[in-house]
Amino acid sequence: MSLKTLDLKGFLEHKTLYYDKIDYSYIKKSADILLNHINLPFTIHIVGTNGKGTTGRFLAHYLYKIGFKTLHYSSPHIKKFNERVWLNGFDIDDESLEIAHKFLQNILDEELLEKLTYFEYTTLLAFYISKDCDYLILEAGLGGEFDATNVVKNDLSLITTIGLDHTSFLGDSVEKIARTKMRSVDTKMIIGYQEFASVYDVANSVKLELKDEFNKDIEILRVEDFNIDYNFTFASYLKRNLALVLKCLKELKIDINLEIFNSTPIFGRCQKIKDNIFIDVGHNPLAAKVIFEEFKNKKLTLIYNSYDDKDYKEVLTILKPIIDEVYIVPLEDKRVLKKEILESCLKSLDIKEIKSLEFDNKKIYLAFGSFLVVERFLELISYEKP
Repeated sequence: MSLKTLDLKGFLEHKTLYYDKIDYSYIKKSADILLNHINLPFTIHIVGTNGKGTTGRFLAHYLYKIGFKTLHYSSPHIKKFNERVWLNGFDIDDESLEIAHKFLQNILDEELLEKLTYFEYTTLLAFYISKDCDYLILEAGLGGEFDATNVVKNDLSLITTIGLDHTSFLGDSVEKIARTKMRSVDTKMIIGYQEFASVYDVANSVKLELKDEFNKDIEILRVEDFNIDYNFTFASYLKRNLALVLKCLKELKIDINLEIFNSTPIFGRCQKIKDNIFIDVGHNPLAAKVIFEEFKNKKLTLIYNSYDDKDYKEVLTILKPIIDEVYIVPLEDKRVLKKEILESCLKSLDIKEIKSLEFDNKKIYLAFGSFLVVERFLELISYEKP
């Protein structure tokens, strides 16, 4: 079977979503070939642990609304693959994806098509589709320096909140993770909200490293003010990400109209889908902390599950004061924590588990734990994304 004969759906089914190690050579070679055929627009790279998706969407929405052709590349998706490539205010259409796919099939040899990972290949699709844009906004996957999105030079890097996550790939401390992420910077970084002051120290160290190793003269900027005096319609914690976007727009010398942000389509970030039902794709302690603040002094039914490499006990410990009961949403994925382990954790924390989910208009429900949890929950309630 030749990969050059498959349509995009069939091609991606041939790719694994998960891998244990990264070989940067295949995406580098493939991107170099592609860049002989296209020119990329002004590229903004977003790296961090939490807040990348909303930061990118705020920025992409604003740039598009004021007249710039803009592509926002993000991952993973919740309902449909097309969500990963958001072009000029909409998820990309199937026809445009197929055109990009056919182009890559024509310029890349069989070996590269075989070796590229799912994420690497979809990143190349986004590069191709962005060729006629003014701005390309790239959300890193789990990494930074050796992430597929970092295979091209970035004109500006936005650093969202950094914490402990993906430690097997990125390092076992906040400092190591911050270093890995920040070494992706090529020209200038703007550092957004941070819980750990050491992140700023790492930025200064990375600046020196990149000067010594690559003769890069990196500029470091910080967001100093996160108080935005405006009545926004989205969850309050997202203002931290918006503050980073505002700093970015000022650096781009673009005028700011705060009202435009209120129409930003933000799906799955503490989103109210019914009067008493919320969904959030967060999955780590940093996300749990902002969710706790959002629902402080309330009690809710948590619809939850976790990958086995996440700090689920810390997440549940943080959320315990606002949890009335927990429903473990069933998931079929080899990376998901065994149900009996999660049930044991709930018992140890004295958190009530319920075995079935029956909705009560007097209760508040929150689906939280990952994109996979939210996707499965939406399937259970037959919810269709508007």
